[in-house]
Amino acid sequence: MKLNIVPARTGMIWARSGIKTFFRQPLAMAGLFFMFMAVLAVVSRLPVVGLALAMALLPAATLGLMAASREADGGKFPMPTMLLVAFRSGGAKARAILLLGALYAGGFLLVLGIASLVDGGSFAKMYLGGETPAAERMMTADFQGAMWTFAVLHLPLSFMFWHAPALVHWHDVPPVKSLFFSVLACFRNFWAYAIFGLVWLAVLFGVVITVTLVAGLLGSPDVATNALFPALMLMAAMFFTSLYFTFRDTFEAPPGEAS
Repeated sequence: MKLNIVPARTGMIWARSGIKTFFRQPLAMAGLFFMFMAVLAVVSRLPVVGLALAMALLPAATLGLMAASREADGGKFPMPTMLLVAFRSGGAKARAILLLGALYAGGFLLVLGIASLVDGGSFAKMYLGGETPAAERMMTADFQGAMWTFAVLHLPLSFMFWHAPALVHWHDVPPVKSLFFSVLACFRNFWAYAIFGLVWLAVLFGVVITVTLVAGLLGSPDVATNALFPALMLMAAMFFTSLYFTFRDTFEAPPGEAS
């Protein structure tokens, strides 16, 4: 395995490649993303263990979407079974992905727990799909502090798991080492990842502004309400499609087939 150092402009190329690949197979990529979201949503509703189990499945599900992006980039139609690619190899690779899932779930719950100490759990309850606090409560210093605490602490967790599932699956890197190499890759190519993030932030603002303007021109606020969520979901599907390209260019090409 070799870590590549890429120029900052590569971040824009990653985002563009994700969008182009999504539109090569829009039905497949959107369908896989919605399946991915639906499974996590259903699992998270299970009593007591739901959230932890959903977070434990996230690395495997993300790898499935990356493998689907690889298929689409190669001109193939990604089948629904691509979401299970993490477990189709069986044996050591499946166990490694499950270990990554357990580590991610533990890290996520730890971050959410630390944030809960700031405001007594109001932000955590909202994040977990509970009752949304009143606007006055959301503007308080402790609620805002919990939100920013979660965001700041979750960022390094995201870096740790950005490439880890793909490194485990395609390069046979042990789980703990994959976390180290994932963080190293993000920091060694900091400006490329920063540009990548800024491009997607610009796309997000563009989607929101476009939907809002169209609703204003039509004189119907309901258009914005009804159209914004599906538009953001499609944008999220394109973002997940682009993750494969960040891995492909940061590390040497994954050997073999994505199965």
